[in-house]
Amino acid sequence: MKMLPLARGIYGSLAQITRNSRLALHTASVVRSKAEAAAENEAPAENSEAAAANAAPDPKDRTNQIPVETSIRYLKSAAYKTTYGDEFVWTQYRRNHKGMYAPRKTRKTCIRQGKISTGNPCPICRDEYLVLDYRNTELLQQFISPFSGQVLSYSKTGLCQKSHLRLTVAVEQARDCGLITYDVPFREYDYSEYYGKQEEQKS
Repeated sequence: MKMLPLARGIYGSLAQITRNSRLALHTASVVRSKAEAAAENEAPAENSEAAAANAAPDPKDRTNQIPVETSIRYLKSAAYKTTYGDEFVWTQYRRNHKGMYAPRKTRKTCIRQGKISTGNPCPICRDEYLVLDYRNTELLQQFISPFSGQVLSYSKTGLCQKSHLRLTVAVEQARDCGLITYDVPFREYDYSEYYGKQEEQKS
């Protein structure tokens, strides 16, 4: 009978140790599972970032602005000669349209929300290294008629309305800065309509 309280005490201490060990194991397993879940979540993010970094750039993306200096060097490079040869950038371009006759106006724009939104963009929008700027005179000269000195119509060059407007503005800026020469039409005036006929003085 005297051994009963001692046995109870030993049993209680063993039970307490067992509960503590179980609690410690449960806490360790929870912490380990959370760490594994966090590692699994971080791994796809790192993999996706690495894949995005290693992925090829989207050819339809036009959010990256090309400097005009790069465009000027591109027009003198071997890559430009390989692509266009000795012809203008718009010579080989053909519009896609329904029916036998092309519409009078071209599309409003080829680029929407920073990306090319059509399968057949205009000669300027399809090549991101062709930058319309008043300093890029070699490119602007390709869209100016050698006979009249005027900007060629978009029905001939195939430019979209937005690119044609930018081209017109760039040509006018280049003319204002003296980078592109143009002929002023010579006009003959009958000054007698303004000053009247002057009678010859008799000697």
